[in-house]
Amino acid sequence: MSGWSARLGELGIELPAVVAPVAAYVPAVRTGNLVYTSGQLPITGGELEVTGKVGAEVSAEDAKALARQCGLNALAAVHALVGIDAVVRVVKVVGFVASAPGFAGQPDVVNGASELFGQIFGDAGAHARSAVGVAELPLGAPVEVEIIVEVG
Repeated sequence: MSGWSARLGELGIELPAVVAPVAAYVPAVRTGNLVYTSGQLPITGGELEVTGKVGAEVSAEDAKALARQCGLNALAAVHALVGIDAVVRVVKVVGFVASAPGFAGQPDVVNGASELFGQIFGDAGAHARSAVGVAELPLGAPVEVEIIVEVG
C-alpha cells in the first residue's frame, strides 16, 4: 500500500503540478475509500501539448503519449488530495479520444495511461476501463483521461 512515491523515484517519474480546472469543478474528490478525478487533459507546464483529432492531425502513437500525460495529471490530482502513498489500487480508467472519422484505435491510445499505471503500481494498477471515441474534447484536446482509485 505504501512506497509508491519511492517507486516513482525509481522509475524517474516526477508528478507534475495539479492542472488548474478550466471550468467549475475540482481536480479530485474523495468519498469513503475512493478518489475520483476530473477528466485530465494532456497539459504540461500549464499548456495543452497539442490540439486536433487522433487519426488526422494527431497520430495514434503521439496520442498514446498524450494519454500517458493525462494519467500523470490524474495521479497529480490524487496526490494533492490524499498523497500518492495512500493509493491501494487503480480501480477504473476512462479515456476519451477525439477521433477522426474512421479512427477505431481508441483502446491503443488509452493504453498510454493504462501502461503507466501498471508500470507504477504493478498488479495494483490493473483496472477496469472504457476507451471512448468522441467528436470533440475541451480546448480541442485529442485525449482526456479520468480515474478512480481506492485509497487506504
